[in-house]
Amino acid sequence: MLGGAIAPDVSGARNEVALNESAERMTAVAELARRYPTARILFSGGTGALLYDEGAEAEFVLRLFESFGIPTGRVTLEDRSRNTVENAVFSKKILSPSPGERWLLVTSAYHLPRAIGAFRKAGFAVEPYPVDWRTRGNEDVLRPFPTLGDGLRRTDTAVREWVGLAAYWLSGRSSELFPAPDPEPQSNIGTTARNRAPRD
Repeated sequence: MLGGAIAPDVSGARNEVALNESAERMTAVAELARRYPTARILFSGGTGALLYDEGAEAEFVLRLFESFGIPTGRVTLEDRSRNTVENAVFSKKILSPSPGERWLLVTSAYHLPRAIGAFRKAGFAVEPYPVDWRTRGNEDVLRPFPTLGDGLRRTDTAVREWVGLAAYWLSGRSSELFPAPDPEPQSNIGTTARNRAPRD
C-alpha cells in the first residue's frame, strides 16, 4: 500500500496516529489482511516534505496495524520514498517479486492511474485496488459541491493528479499518459498462483 493517509507531524506531536481523509488506505489493508491471513503487506511511504521534515509515515504504521490486530511480522516498511516513482522503485527492490506472484496496489482511486503508470515503468506488475473514492461516479458530474471549500479541495486534488500524470509521462517516469487497468490483470499468474491469496 502507498502512504498518504497519516499526518506524521501531528502524529509525532500528539504521540498518537493521526489519519487524514485518505484513511481508507489503512482500513482497506486491515480488511485485506483479515481476508487473506497469509498475505504479506508492504507499506511504502517516506516523506515528500520539501521545506519541513515532518517525519516518515512508516514510523507510525506498525503501531496502527498492531491496533488492528495485524502481526508486525507480516509488515515490511519502505520509508525512503519521497514520491510515487520512488514508491515503485524501492518497493520492487525490497520485494524482488517473482513471476507468478500476485500483488495488489492499494491507494486512493484518484491516484491509481499515476501510481499504476509508475509501477509499470519500474517493471513491477501490480493489480489496482482503489479505495478512498471521492465521488459516486458520472452521476456527480452535474451535481454542485456542498460547499465552496469542498469544491476547491476536490479541484486541487484533480489538478494535482492531472499535472502529475503529464509530468510523469513527459519525463519518462510513467508507462503512458493515462494508464488504464490491465484488461487481463491475471494473465501472468499461473494456475497455482491464482488460487493463492493476493499479496497487498
